[in-house]
Amino acid sequence: MPLPNDEKLLALSHDLIQQFDAIFGEHPGFRPAHAKGTMFTGTFTPSPGAATLTRAPHIARSSTPVTVRFSNSTGVPLIPDNDPNANPRGMAIRFNLAAHVHTDIVSHSSDGFPTHTGQEFLELLRAIATSDVTNIPASPLGAFLASHPAALAYVQTPKPAPVSFATETYYGVTAFRFINADGASRFGRYRIVPAAGNQHLDDAVVASKGPDYLFDEIKSRIGSGPVEYKILVQLANDGDTVDDATIHWPEDRTLLELGTIALTAPVADSDHEQKQIIFDPIPRIEGIEPSGDPLLEVRAAVYLISGRRRRAAPEAG
Repeated sequence: MPLPNDEKLLALSHDLIQQFDAIFGEHPGFRPAHAKGTMFTGTFTPSPGAATLTRAPHIARSSTPVTVRFSNSTGVPLIPDNDPNANPRGMAIRFNLAAHVHTDIVSHSSDGFPTHTGQEFLELLRAIATSDVTNIPASPLGAFLASHPAALAYVQTPKPAPVSFATETYYGVTAFRFINADGASRFGRYRIVPAAGNQHLDDAVVASKGPDYLFDEIKSRIGSGPVEYKILVQLANDGDTVDDATIHWPEDRTLLELGTIALTAPVADSDHEQKQIIFDPIPRIEGIEPSGDPLLEVRAAVYLISGRRRRAAPEAG
């Protein structure tokens, strides 16, 4: 996939990566955000009613192989799983449609995003990088949050640590336009719900856990049998804002079941494969189109630029 021709977009994307590096340090071969991860393989099986929403190729097939990456937040490759900064967790899904043909879902365990635009997100990162965490109200971060209520609400939303990557719900950040075979379209946001149900830990229990408790647990769990998730799409009603990731839709909006993912095995040589794979927040397939959310293009550019940098780094060891 080529980089976009928009010079302002490219400059913003490079600035965002540099700010991640300023906050977390540069770690060659790793992502600037969600650096610590692990990958598994499995299968996606569409639900009978999914074709009413989209004509996407993985909905038209009986099943599609998937690759899933779970991750901790931050750009620190060795962040302990029980560190509060490791939230929100990430879940990226690749639907492998053919050789070198795929579409992805990039989600995390917080519903929404702190800023509407990439430029606002850069301002937030700069405020974080220059703030004293022991006195946030008097810091640049405190000033930013005071003037950006959506970011303040996002920061204040509880982000408890899960029992397992398999007991967490994950949310797509932006909305997409889903189009079915008849040309009818609806806007919607992904929601990935665990078959095991949502299960979280209180702070005292989290503190007693080991630094790799989530990564060890998910490997053990999948070794004992498939781990399943339902992929749902929360559908917007007419009049709902579809181009601003900071705005939540009411919970009474329809949740349409797209299908089920069953994870069955770890990816061989996961560290190498994580270095190589570059997820794409933009679907780029028939039947699912980007909305007008300004975060989409900048996120895709950041993923591609940082991914190329990651691939160019020497192999560890």
